[in-house]
Amino acid sequence: MGTDGHPSGSLIVGRRRHDEGVGRLLASFEAIPRGEPARLAKKTSNLFRPRTSSSSPGLDTTGLTRVVSVDPDARTADVQGMCTYEDLVDATLPYGLMPYVVPQLKTITLGGAVTGLGIESSSFRLGLPHESVLEMDVLTGTGEIVTARPDGTEREQALHRGFPNSYGSLGYAVRLRIALEPVSRYVELRHVRFDTLAALTDGLARISESGSHDDEEVDFLDGVVFTADESYLTLGRWTDEPGPVSDYSGVRDKQAVYYRSIRHGGPAGSVVRDRLTIRDYLWRWDTDWFWCSRAFGVQNPRIRRLWPQQLLRSSAYWKIIGLDHRYDLGDRIGALKGEGPRERVVQDVEVTIDRTAEFLEWFLREVPIEPLWVCPLRLRERTPAPTLGDGPGSDRPWPLYPLAPDTTYVNIGFWSSAPIEPGMAEGAWNRRIEEEVSRLGGHKSLYSEVFYSREEFDQLYGGEHAARLKNQFDPQGRFSTLYDKAVGAR
Repeated sequence: MGTDGHPSGSLIVGRRRHDEGVGRLLASFEAIPRGEPARLAKKTSNLFRPRTSSSSPGLDTTGLTRVVSVDPDARTADVQGMCTYEDLVDATLPYGLMPYVVPQLKTITLGGAVTGLGIESSSFRLGLPHESVLEMDVLTGTGEIVTARPDGTEREQALHRGFPNSYGSLGYAVRLRIALEPVSRYVELRHVRFDTLAALTDGLARISESGSHDDEEVDFLDGVVFTADESYLTLGRWTDEPGPVSDYSGVRDKQAVYYRSIRHGGPAGSVVRDRLTIRDYLWRWDTDWFWCSRAFGVQNPRIRRLWPQQLLRSSAYWKIIGLDHRYDLGDRIGALKGEGPRERVVQDVEVTIDRTAEFLEWFLREVPIEPLWVCPLRLRERTPAPTLGDGPGSDRPWPLYPLAPDTTYVNIGFWSSAPIEPGMAEGAWNRRIEEEVSRLGGHKSLYSEVFYSREEFDQLYGGEHAARLKNQFDPQGRFSTLYDKAVGAR
């Protein structure tokens, strides 16, 4: 047993069973006819963009869903690519360790967070999940498994730097060795209120740089914008001090909703404190999928009372979303209420800290969606990459998502829908947001619908360098290109 009382033995499979899983994966790759798309045979996904159907059986990853081993002395773990963060955390917490960055939803996989990028409240000090990868085995389009390392051969280094944000266009991670950090038993929270967006972003910049606030260390930092004059930063710090803890998992109190606990009626600068176990802190957002459970009525006290506790989790809401995608349930229900159709606006975007208030002001003025999640990040990589050739991002540490070293960015997440007005083109709301993000020199994550032209996409996501990586690791096109995956929904 570990810091949270959860056993880990069944989650650690060892090298022999891992090798067996790799063998099944390779056999399934060879069984896919040339010309058919080679992609994962997954029952679940955290992508919000639809995918075209395929008759291909897909890649067999059933033997690649666990942790291979944990080395508590070296503070590392060897993890299979399809292992969810829920299982990864349950395997490492008994050792008093956790991954550097744990994305907010339990069913996100480690391989998915590395190839598709992930972020959380430790990202202002520890960067993004791929930055803690010490080495990884990747099934490439040539059918071979390449071990990518930051200090390996030129080819291994190229794959190590090019894999993040490649979304399976270069291959799929089979095993990843990641660094772990020690944990305390609890995380103490301070919810600090702000009454202007300028003050909020000033706080983000200052705390991200100093790692402290009012003489207390800050180990975790994120926030919520409810309106232009009501927003909060949540400052978390490690602690082993005993004391009462809150529960937003639904185990003790089904009516407790985490994001509601953040709000308080005090003046600007006022603070409300809270405390969670480390495991409950990591999954504080999963119970209600941030605030998205309200769309399913799950925050209605009467419905919540009847809702099974085991279904208070993002994976359950995902199944409802899948039915909506298939049967257009949202618009059908809206039509019964006399409401018109709506466009999904589910995005995470990143802009530099100096443009964050400007984007937030524009968004709250122009887009009828709230609240917004804000989370600062700084790359751990502090120096430019070795020369990787010409093209956008080739001089950045991670060329397919070219964030600059020594720069604070803010991830802004908004997950809802907006009304489709008469005469609006398909994707009009999302296109407007893309245009504003580009105007401010930012990027958006590619897990949701994307409407960029190929030229603009290439400017933002690696361009010629991405093409060279594709030619090097998937010369026969066994996997779809990054553009086809993101924009063409393949």
